[in-house]
Amino acid sequence: MTVSDLARAEWRKSSRSGAGNDCVELVIGRSGAAVRDSKNVRQGHLAFADLEWHVFVGAVKDDSLDAG
Repeated sequence: MTVSDLARAEWRKSSRSGAGNDCVELVIGRSGAAVRDSKNVRQGHLAFADLEWHVFVGAVKDDSLDAG
């Protein structure tokens, strides 16, 4: 994810966000993706290179992330 990708980014609410205030926004760029908390957009974002993004999404889908 490059700085220029984010400068022109059109962030969208994740389809997996709940109906309450627990919204995650994301942007998919040419070379990766970024996510941020919709309530705290000035706090920054988490950026992933393309391969990292696919690994992360796969881990979420497989429910193989350790929350502890």
